Amino acid sequence: MNFRRIIINRPLINLFTRTHTLHPFTTTPTNPSLHQSQTTLLNNSLIPVNSDHLLRVCTILFQQQDASDSKLQTHLQKTQFSLNHEFFLQVCNKFPLSWRPVYRFYQFTLTCPEFTHTSVSFNKMLDVVGKSKNIDLFWELLHEVTKQKMTNDKTFRIALKVLASARELKKCVEYFHLMNSHGYGYSLDTLNKVVETLCKENLVEEAKFVVVKLKDWIKPNQVTYKHLICGFCDTGDVIEASKLWNLMVDEGIEAEIDAVNTMIERFFKNNQFDQGLKLFQTMRVKRMEEVGLSMYSIVIKWMCKRGKLSQAQLVFEELQKRGIKADNATLASIIYGLLSKNRVQEAYLIMENTEKPDISMYHALIKGLLKSRKAGEATEVFRLMIKKGCEPIMHTYILLLQGHLGKRGRKGNDPLVNFDSIFVGGLVKAGKVLEATNYTERTLNRGLQVPRFDYNKFLHYYSNDEGVFMFEEVGKKLREVGLFDLADIFLRYGEKMATRDRRRTRESFE
Repeated sequence: MNFRRIIINRPLINLFTRTHTLHPFTTTPTNPSLHQSQTTLLNNSLIPVNSDHLLRVCTILFQQQDASDSKLQTHLQKTQFSLNHEFFLQVCNKFPLSWRPVYRFYQFTLTCPEFTHTSVSFNKMLDVVGKSKNIDLFWELLHEVTKQKMTNDKTFRIALKVLASARELKKCVEYFHLMNSHGYGYSLDTLNKVVETLCKENLVEEAKFVVVKLKDWIKPNQVTYKHLICGFCDTGDVIEASKLWNLMVDEGIEAEIDAVNTMIERFFKNNQFDQGLKLFQTMRVKRMEEVGLSMYSIVIKWMCKRGKLSQAQLVFEELQKRGIKADNATLASIIYGLLSKNRVQEAYLIMENTEKPDISMYHALIKGLLKSRKAGEATEVFRLMIKKGCEPIMHTYILLLQGHLGKRGRKGNDPLVNFDSIFVGGLVKAGKVLEATNYTERTLNRGLQVPRFDYNKFLHYYSNDEGVFMFEEVGKKLREVGLFDLADIFLRYGEKMATRDRRRTRESFE
């Protein structure tokens, strides 16, 4: 299916030539009771909760959750505990996915005249009821909270996230009307916060539905469209993102720079390189003053990945001419691009001229050298980064192991180069038959194949004290046959990355 024919109904350049005006909106009125309740909550939060009392109350709530109201309240009244907001929140934390004990305890608190709920306690209870998927009770509680004027932005976020997850889209829209009927008014700022929350939860379709249905009361602005466009791009749906883009153009709204960056990167990820460059060129022509480091970095990174080094260098030169200082991530992309063209000296020169190279630059250097099948030189970079105080991460070790042994494991003339020999035979020859057997059993039980297995899972499974010993033995055996690079990689991982306790202990003595 032709992408251009479907989604590009007009040139994207039109986006930057329109103007936009907004209708006035009402904002949420200040609620004195909310301020008073927050002050009360702050004072109550300073009172520590008795853990024994909390355990006793939670035990009663769990055991008597199906009992009658009178029986449950009798048990709770006989129990000595100090009821405050912190205690109520702790009870909710004990039942994060079970609505019944929390709701029954809420009903009990209504019988205590000295205790009054706040927006914080209501939001906590709504969160528990929403996670338990009891939509009918959740909707009932929303009405109750709204009537008591205890609603805030967080209540909106919780309400829309729960209702949208349950596909109660009509109720999502109805909730805005409900809030308006109780004096809160239609707020564009609140809508934008809700849309942002839904998009982060991958509920982009639901967010779009809410925006469209509320359009007569709340007119979306560039922030609304930014969240929606970024949300669809994050889910990989560039067609829907482009439709929203064109709708935004029709309304004369200018795109925020974050939305432009996300759109360009999504075009590149979807192999629509021409579309991404077209949008980038449009920005350079119409809004050059807003084109910053983030956009340059995205374009340079993907040009280098595609092997378009000469074009990437032209963009990089423009970046420098405008007086924008390139960050390490952009320099890392240039380094990788140079190495992919076997221009090793130029790549090293960039590293030498960088005052504080970070791990992204070292990774680019290692990855580029490995692509040129220079595993030994990549290991030297690995040693250099340690010497310079840049600590490797698991991804560093995975890159190096793949470079030396192949992505799916390699078989060499020497049996010690095979996966079987390195990870099992090395232990056997060292007299550690039991450890070798345990390794094989653990590997097979986790669905990994020898010699073909996942480096990431392998390093993860053996990041413990047992793995420390295995890495040391394998490293020693590799040294015996002259595989010093591999030996250093395994020994370093066993020394530094095995367990959290081992890392903390080592760092405390350095």
